[in-house]
Amino acid sequence: MKKISLIVLSAILLSSCVSKKEFAALQTEKAQTEEELLAVKTNLQKCLIEREKEDGRIFALTEQVKYLQEDKKSALKQVENLTVLTQSSSDNIKTVISQLSEKDKYINGVRKAMTQKDSLNLAIKYHLTRNLTEGIQDKDIEVNVEKTVVFISISDKLLFKSGSYNVTDGAYTVLEKIAKVINDQPKMEVMIEGHTDSTPINRDIIQDNWDLSALRATSITRILQYKYGVKPERLIAAGRSQYVPLAPNDSAENKAKNRRTKIIIMPKLNQFFDLLEQDAK
Repeated sequence: MKKISLIVLSAILLSSCVSKKEFAALQTEKAQTEEELLAVKTNLQKCLIEREKEDGRIFALTEQVKYLQEDKKSALKQVENLTVLTQSSSDNIKTVISQLSEKDKYINGVRKAMTQKDSLNLAIKYHLTRNLTEGIQDKDIEVNVEKTVVFISISDKLLFKSGSYNVTDGAYTVLEKIAKVINDQPKMEVMIEGHTDSTPINRDIIQDNWDLSALRATSITRILQYKYGVKPERLIAAGRSQYVPLAPNDSAENKAKNRRTKIIIMPKLNQFFDLLEQDAK
């Protein structure tokens, strides 16, 4: 009996010893497994972090690609616009060059026309000066050419009595010579201007120097038309009163200078521009 009990006890003790070993082994294995699991979790966490970083890089690159694509489209559009603008600028430059060429033609036409008019007016001045100064003092009649216009200034003592608009007998000699030159140039207009000094006047139908200057101009105009055959559509009568003096009205000598009649021979503007158009063509 004692033997049996000893055997059973030995078996129990032996069984107990084996379970502890296995338990220790299992604990060791468990610890290793936990370490491995921790390592796996750690690696997984690192991978997740790296993936998040890579996702961020991918998003940034995707946005950059989109920006570059839009920038490319914009650049292509600008190139297209630049091409159109360049073509437009080229057309504009051609137009400007063409316009400059036309302006050059016009300017050359103006110069040619002015040269022709200047030559004509110098000839008129020569004939007037030669014909009008015969027997007349130089200070009483003056002929000048300014630009395209011939100016004949005649002292009032050759044409009128003091304060009167009636032409003197001696005036016809001068007016006849002027009329001949005018009739020889049928394409030119003639303006007759009356000028006075500042001395007030008020008699008969003459209220002031406006009246006197205008009446003197119309008196000369009528003689050129009715006596010497100058066509009336070529004539212009104008009174300038005392307001365009040659000298201050402060002495008898200066007042005598201001009392004058101007006969202005000038080209008709429409004929002048017709000449320009012909030259431009």
